[in-house]
Formats: sequence, C-alpha cells, structure tokens
Amino acid sequence: MTSIARALLLSIAMAALPALAATEVRGVKFTDTLQAAQQSLKLNGAGVRVKIILDLYAAGLYVAKTDPNATAVIGQPGAKVMKIVLLRDLTGEDFADATVKGFKANNSEADVAKFQGKLEEIKALMLDFGPVKKGTVIQIDFVPGEGTHVLLDGKRRGPEVTGDDFQQAVLRIWLGPKPVDSDLKQSLLGGK
Repeated sequence: MTSIARALLLSIAMAALPALAATEVRGVKFTDTLQAAQQSLKLNGAGVRVKIILDLYAAGLYVAKTDPNATAVIGQPGAKVMKIVLLRDLTGEDFADATVKGFKANNSEADVAKFQGKLEEIKALMLDFGPVKKGTVIQIDFVPGEGTHVLLDGKRRGPEVTGDDFQQAVLRIWLGPKPVDSDLKQSLLGGK
C-alpha cells in the first residue's frame, strides 16, 4: 500500500472517530466529553427515562471521573452535568412535579425541610419553561462553590441555586435509593 493510500485511509478513520465516540440513546447522541465550569467532564452513562410504557427523555450524566457507584458519583468533587433531551412534548409543570416528587422520595424529611426554599426555586425555574417540545435539551450544571444552573436549549434560566449539599440532593433524584427510573439509574452509572 502506498503512503498516499495509507494517509487517505488514516484520515478517513480519524474523521469517523467523533461519530464512534458518541453514545446514542433513542436517536440522541451523547458525546464522550463535555466542558463545564472550565473542566472536561466524561460521560458516566446515558439512558432513557420511561414512565409506564412512554419514553419521556434520554439523559446523560457527565462527571470528572467515571464511577459505577451512585454514592461515589454523588459525593465526587468537581462539576457534574445532567443533560436531558426530551423524546416527547412535555410541560414545565410535568418537569417541576417530577423533580419535587423525585427529590422527596430520595432525601430525608430533614433534608427536604432544609432545602425547601431551594427546591421551590428549582420548581419555579421549571414551571417557567412552559410547553417544552420534543428535542428540547434541558441541562442541569452542578458547579461546586457556585451553584446549580438550569439551561434550556443552551440558554441559562434564572439565577443559580446555591449550595453544594443541595446539588447532591438533586442528583439523588436519578441516583438515589428510589430513583425516578431504576433502569435509567443503572444506565447513568455505566450499566446497560
């Protein structure tokens, strides 16, 4: 094989790498890395949120160091990102109600009481979404020392909600003992 042919094959293979370096869930591609808070985060896992028989959204969890252990991921230092892509039309009210329900199911009564004001802030941000169409990207950035940021199609919504301990409590919605979807939890932790 000539050096020109080898170079051509190598360039074709290199061009294909980005496509191979993504995880696809129900047609939604999650890149292997994502930038947040001046950190390069890695995809810990991705899956789909199913309610009864309906696919609601695809989700990917990005962390500094991949780990299959939920407690370790929740307590891991550094930024984290939960990226959600809707697979059907929903409303901000749907999201707000599910967030509050998941939060209460996975945190102690004392923590729910402690974070009630912050939970109301997140709920208000989500209620403000209004109708949310299939394909919309909701991203929740957890930035230590700064706060929890909610983005809708890349645009930040409202102010950050402060508190590193609150970030851990929110992550329990998906990774806690009673997650919103146990199959999604396993997928976010790198399982299939």
